[in-house]
Amino acid sequence: MIRPTATTIRSLLLLCCSLSHSLIQLNTGTGRLHDDQQEPTSLRFKNLSSVPEGLDVRLRDLDLSNNFIRHINSQGLGLPSLLRLTLSYNQLEIISEGAFRDVAQLQELNLARNALSHNVDSNSRALGSLHRLRSLDISMNGLDDKAVELYLHNKSVLEHLDLTGNGLTRLTAKLFAESLSMRSIRIENNLITAIEEGTFETLKKLKTLNLARNNLVYICDFKLHQVKLLNLSRNSIEFFVTREDGHPYELEILDLSYNNLLYFPMVPKTNQLRYLHLQSNMVGALETDTLISEADSLYRELTSDDKVKDAVENNNVYSNWRLMPLVYMDLSSNHFRSLPLETLSHLTSLVTLNLSKNCLQDISYNTAKGCSGHVGCYRQPPLTLPSLRYFDLQNNGLRQLSTLFLEALPNIETLNLKENSVRPCDPKDQLGPSETMRENSPTNMSSCVSFRNIKTLRHLDLQDNGIKTLHQNTFERTPLVSLNLASNVDVILNSGALEGLQSSLQSLSISGNNMTTSALSLPCLKALRRLNMSDNNVDVLPSTISCSPLTELDVRNNGLTSMNESLVDRLSLYLHVLYVSGNSFNCCDTKWLEAINKEKVKIPDLDHAVCLHVNGTLLTGFLRNHSLHCSLELSPKITELNLGQITIIMLFVSTVLITLVVFVKKVCCNTGSFIV
Repeated sequence: MIRPTATTIRSLLLLCCSLSHSLIQLNTGTGRLHDDQQEPTSLRFKNLSSVPEGLDVRLRDLDLSNNFIRHINSQGLGLPSLLRLTLSYNQLEIISEGAFRDVAQLQELNLARNALSHNVDSNSRALGSLHRLRSLDISMNGLDDKAVELYLHNKSVLEHLDLTGNGLTRLTAKLFAESLSMRSIRIENNLITAIEEGTFETLKKLKTLNLARNNLVYICDFKLHQVKLLNLSRNSIEFFVTREDGHPYELEILDLSYNNLLYFPMVPKTNQLRYLHLQSNMVGALETDTLISEADSLYRELTSDDKVKDAVENNNVYSNWRLMPLVYMDLSSNHFRSLPLETLSHLTSLVTLNLSKNCLQDISYNTAKGCSGHVGCYRQPPLTLPSLRYFDLQNNGLRQLSTLFLEALPNIETLNLKENSVRPCDPKDQLGPSETMRENSPTNMSSCVSFRNIKTLRHLDLQDNGIKTLHQNTFERTPLVSLNLASNVDVILNSGALEGLQSSLQSLSISGNNMTTSALSLPCLKALRRLNMSDNNVDVLPSTISCSPLTELDVRNNGLTSMNESLVDRLSLYLHVLYVSGNSFNCCDTKWLEAINKEKVKIPDLDHAVCLHVNGTLLTGFLRNHSLHCSLELSPKITELNLGQITIIMLFVSTVLITLVVFVKKVCCNTGSFIV
């Protein structure tokens, strides 16, 4: 009987392992790839001049971008499982006709930033073999209209196309005739001046269309019922008109920013528009009445048919807006000198309105326009923005917002009045109960704004308004959560200016106001979490902040030399972050800093903080290791003091000894003489 040796056993174990590995490979061959082969293979920035040979045939995702590949030959890639191929940022100009014959499964191809304007016929035939291609990026290749048409030949299942940065000048119906499955098309930054009728209408699955950065001048008959997102920003569009055809439109996002619009876009009655971007146009250059009448005339001229009568109600083409579910509108950087409230009031769903960087000065109006108060006068429903919550009026010339106007915003939460000339009213000077009846009378027009009794307002920004005084009870019965009073140079907070905010205010900024300690009157704000009092002339922190559960305190660039230790102890209970740079602290009077460090409060700018040394020198970074530095500074003084004392003692002892020696010597001499 043959006994198995150790070598035999080891050989059998190796054979079993080999068989197991072979079985795993067999399973893989039946269609399941290893997990590591599922991951993308990146060969970016490898200085490759051709597609490398010997790649794993199981690859599904290959990235060859940012190399120097100029030619893909007819031998093919030899990657039958490949689904995604990236060849962007190469120098590719020749794709041989059989180059893609063995990548029949390819679904996504990125050829951006190459030289595909060369050899278009040959290259397009090579791409024509990719029958399953769903996403194609041929952006930034210098392609003209004809070249793009060839590259899109035989792309019946193509869904996503990127043509950004090419040289297209005119879009025709033939361009997408063989690509009826398109869902998103991006043709940004070309030279398009015209779009032929029927170009996109046949693309029934199209949802996203980006035509930004072209040379389009007008859209006079928008008919894309199926599109949900349309980007026409940064063209030269003067008007956007949709013919009323009775069919519903699915458009949800329309971007017409950075154009030359004089009018609001004219959209169909039945639409789903929710986000409208109109910033940086010329809307508002015409007075409101002129704008509406000219828009009506333009609409009638461009859509002269029987349906116009139904579309233009009460001679106002924008009356259809009342059916529009718009929640966001950006009208910043336009030319409004007055608020087009009559038009905007149709937008009953509007939540966010941006009118920053316009030319608005006074906002006031009569709630019942066209009614003079005489007997039999018909009072129209008041003009309101019932759903508006966020209103941005930054950087206008505003001096007044009437109480009636603020009452027309029944759900306002955030009001941005930064960089205007708004002066909060002194409650003592305001009108009595009949204020709302008399406010718009020419004799009662006020140049201030009342912020009292706005029960929904939570966030108010009054930065850089030139405010000089905040009077007592300025924000009474207005439960603000955040208040920005920064950059109102030399403003004085009168006693009780923030009265009524004790239980609601969580964030307060009074930075950049050139305030001194005496001009700063803060009540006990029991909800305050963030206080920014940087860039002032405060030399002592107000004691009232100790009752606030501050998590963030900014005292940069003030006149502080130290901080009250007991105040800091109380603040440290809640404080997370403290900013202190730009003050002139005493280098060795830092008990406040020890208390802060004990509670592990973060001081991000401590290395940049400056302190004043006893010798008059300003030191940076000293406070980081103040204990060590101060002990080292005291040591030489102690040594110097001890040496002085020792020297005096030694001199005294020496004098006594010398005197004693002289005395003894004299006594001895006298005694000797007597004996003799």
